This record gives sequence, C-alpha cells and structure tokens, in this order.
Amino acid sequence: MSGYANVSFGARRVAVAALQLDEDRMCKVLERSMEQFGDELFIKHTPILQQEALAQVLLMASGYIHRMQPMLLFTLARSSVQMRGTSNRLGTSSPRARFLGMVVATAISELVDKPENRLNFGIAETESNEADWFRQLSRLDDPIGNVGDFEQAVLDQATPSVKASRAQLQAKQKAGGFPRQVRKEQIAAGPKIIEIADSSDEDEDLVPYAKPDSDPEDDSEDPTQVTRDRSTAPVYIRDLLAGLRESENLDRHQLALSSAASLIRRKSNFGKEVKDNLEELASVLVGLTDQFELENFEEMRQQALVAVAIAEPRQMGPYLVRCFYAGDYSISQRVCMLGAIGLGAREMAGFKEDGDESSAGRRQDSSFPTRMLPAKLHSIYSTEANPVDAITNKLKHTLISPLALDAADKVTGPNALKVRTFSSRMEVEKKRKIITNDLAKVVAQSFFFPLTAGWWAHSRALGTSNIYYSPMILPVFLKTLAILLHSSGSSTLSLPQMTSELWDLLLAVRAPALSDSAILEGVVFAMLMLLEVNENQQRLVHDHGRELLETQEWVKMVFDRTGGGSDEEERVRTLAAGVLVKCGEVVEKYQGSLMGEMMDF
Repeated sequence: MSGYANVSFGARRVAVAALQLDEDRMCKVLERSMEQFGDELFIKHTPILQQEALAQVLLMASGYIHRMQPMLLFTLARSSVQMRGTSNRLGTSSPRARFLGMVVATAISELVDKPENRLNFGIAETESNEADWFRQLSRLDDPIGNVGDFEQAVLDQATPSVKASRAQLQAKQKAGGFPRQVRKEQIAAGPKIIEIADSSDEDEDLVPYAKPDSDPEDDSEDPTQVTRDRSTAPVYIRDLLAGLRESENLDRHQLALSSAASLIRRKSNFGKEVKDNLEELASVLVGLTDQFELENFEEMRQQALVAVAIAEPRQMGPYLVRCFYAGDYSISQRVCMLGAIGLGAREMAGFKEDGDESSAGRRQDSSFPTRMLPAKLHSIYSTEANPVDAITNKLKHTLISPLALDAADKVTGPNALKVRTFSSRMEVEKKRKIITNDLAKVVAQSFFFPLTAGWWAHSRALGTSNIYYSPMILPVFLKTLAILLHSSGSSTLSLPQMTSELWDLLLAVRAPALSDSAILEGVVFAMLMLLEVNENQQRLVHDHGRELLETQEWVKMVFDRTGGGSDEEERVRTLAAGVLVKCGEVVEKYQGSLMGEMMDF
C-alpha cells in the first residue's frame, strides 16, 4: 500500500478506508506498518518519500484501530516494536526520518495517553503546520459509500448544465428579431456623408505615409504569395500556448518558441498568469516535436523548460518527475526533462552561467571536421548537445584539476626546496564568489527524492528490463542526481538522506555499469561528486563506513580493468582516479573508526 511513493495520498486514504469493515486485516496493516516503519535497515536504505507514505498509512490505520479496539492500540504503543522503532528513528542521521519518527510517536501518544502523560519533544519541528497535518491523519474517519452516491453526483453535475442550456435557448428565442430593429435604427440615425472639396494648396509640405503594398517583401506579382497578416511575438501566455501548438504557420510557431523562455521569465514574478498555466506550458513543451525542422529547436525548447521549472520549483519539480516516469514520452523527451531539472537546479543555486554555456547552439568548434553528420542529425546524436553532459564536463574539470595539482605538488618534492608551489585546493576555493543558494530549500522534496523514489519503484517492479536502465537514460539520470547534490551544497539539511539514497542507488547499478562505458562514467562521476559534497568526513565514516570501503574496492577494480585506449575509457580512468584519491584520504584519516564500524557490522 505504501510501497509505491508516487501513488497519491488520496489513493492511500481510500485504500485504508476500504479496510475498516475488515477488522483483522486492518490490525495486520497496523502491525506490519509499525514493524517496518521502525526497522533500522528500512530507515537507512528506503527512499524518504516511501517512508512518508508508510507514516501516513500507519497513522490512518492507528485512528481506525483506536475506534475499533482501543486496548489493542494501547498494547501496540507500549510494545517493544514501537519503542525500538522510535529509538531507531531518533538515532538516525537523517533529519527527515527523525521528524517522521517524532510525529508518529506523538500522534499515537495522543490517542492512548492522558493529556498530562502525552509525549512531547518540545521542539519547533513537532509544532509546525506539517506536523499538525500528520497528526490529524489519526482522526480521519471516512465512511464507505455505495454506487448510488456516484449516480446522484452524476445527476447533480448534469442538471445545472441542462437547465442553463434551456435558459439560454429561451432567451435567444425571446430576443429573436430585436438585433435587426436596432441595426435599422442605427443606420437611419447615422450621420450623413458630406464631401469636402480638396484643397491641395494647404497641405503641400506634408509627406504622405507609404502604402502597405509598398513593402519590399510584397513585390511579387503573384497575389497568393503576399503575406498580409504578419506574425508577432506573443505577449500573453495563452497566445504563447497557441503559438507553440501551431502546426501550419511556421513564422508564428518559430516566434512563440524563440520568445517562450524570455516571456515566461518576465511574467513569472508578476501576477498569476504564468502560475495558472505552468503545467499546461510544461506539458506542451515536453511533448513538442520539431515538425518544421527549426534551427536550434532543442536549445530553445530546453531553455523554455528551464524557465518553467524555476518559475515555481515546488510545483514543477514533482510534475516534471511524474512526466519523466509516468508519461508516454520518447527517450529524447525524457532526457530533455532531466536537462531542465539539472539546468534549473544550477541556476537556482546561483550558477547562472551554466545555462548559457551548456547551450548546444553556442558551443561551436572552430576546426573543420573531416567526418560530421548533417547539421540536423548532428544536433540529435552529438553528445555535446546534452546540457547535462556539458555541466558534467565543467564540474569534472573543476574537481579533477585541484587533485592533479596537489599530486604534482607532492611529486616535485618538499615545499622548503621550491621557489613556487602549485595552487592549493583552498586557494581555488577562495576564488569562488559567495552566492545565495535558493535551491537548498526545495531540492530534496521537489527534485531529488521524487527522482530516486520513482527509480526504485520501477526497478523493483520491472527489474533491469525497464527503460530507465537504458544507456541513453541512466547515465543522464545519474549525472542529474549528482548535479542536484552538488548544486544544493554541503550545508543542505537533507544532505545525509540525499547521500544515503544516492549511494544505495549507485551501488545497485554496478552490474549494468560494467557492461556499458556510458553508464560506468555516470556512476563513477556521481561517486566523485558524492564524496566531494560531503565535507564532514567523520559523519561519512560513521554513517556510511561500509559503503565507503565497498566503493573504494569496486572503483579500484574499475581503474585496473579499464585500459584507457579510447576517449570514454580515459574519462572513466580519470574519474576513477579522483574517487580513489578521495576515498584514500578519508580511509587514511579515519582508519581506526572504520575498523570499529566493520567489527560492529
């Protein structure tokens, strides 16, 4: 019931309400939910959205059991399963998992304990609006209806429309001849036309305007080729939508697509015109096809989708993720959605230059290649056209360069014998400008967790045969998660949970990664990004010691077996070397702690 996190809350609410007549099954739902909710492995390795779904089911089932068998709920609340589960929740490193544990514990305590004995953690999180929303789930009591209720609802909806149509028809019949009479009266009472004699002597100095037919573009003798109604750039969002849907007028469609990004950005902070049409805009842009074979079509559509994503990230992040998993879209359209999420995240984090540098149309090689596909096919199959890969290459250079300089610095001897040392990592960090990261507030719930939860749901349901294991999608998906993690920064409150979910996902795709170099590059890059963002190495060792050692051994094997003959293999070896350096630093510094963690495990 709670295994698929993409199922809406309404569906879970209906499912729990349907079990209220079967007391035994409702008791089993409550007992199993309570046991799974407090399981230590479940807390550590399950996507947080699935944990939230289970918490909702647990609280709703607790309310029904409290009304059916109050003593049963009292016994379960005092059981070792509930006590141990609450303790596991409070001891986890994920703030979100702790919050869910505290909310569930306080909600159950409100049902079974007296007011003076109720559990109260005394912190602001348990008194927030979200905590109140979770607690009120235990008070839900949805009665089961019957088929007659649906019939009555259908009749109630149909009756007003029938009455309205009849009233409109009667009004038209009553006022049938009235418009003609008004028209005649207006014509009779109209002003008379009086001819004024032309005096050409008074206006000799005035230069007349050119006639519309004097347009140089209308010099054709064929009147069918003369265009009278010239398309203009859309000013309103509804006009933009109509232009994007245009299938016959090339100029109107091209103007709408080229001005979409700027129009959405200009109007996103003024009024509600953009917010009221965001989902429709996203749906049209994602499903858009290059029917006119426009130049830079992919770039213009990508920039428009980025503008939509950052206009209202709390709404559009989950919407784009739902389209990515549930929509009937092609691989290129799904990659475009991931690109919009990645570029939008970078821009919200303050890295606005990425949106410009990643544009495929602006990256042109000055050299003339000897072998190149036609421009249309090159824009489709070229890896450079993917904005996620462009950001990945930039981040890769940013991360690998300091490691290479540090290695060169150590090889050349001690600093006391040098006239000049290589630039250190800290000096590179100082050059970075301080930016305001608006992404950190919404990255977890709106982008990262929906992506990981949907991937796990499809992976468990369909195995490795689903489309999300495709070499065309999985590398971009992994790089997008890594970009989200890096863009959110090391101070994000949800970083421990994001680290846990990404690391579990990376270790789960090791087998298919070994058979495809593109997937392998995505996995190793995400591992390097994960180690880079987690600056608190002590917490990393304490919470993920086993994953750290497992990653080090696997990447060492990848480094040894990758020959480096091709460009792809060379990129993989470079990334693998960076991961080994980062892992080696952590293991060397906290070797004693890691030994203790492995002995406890």
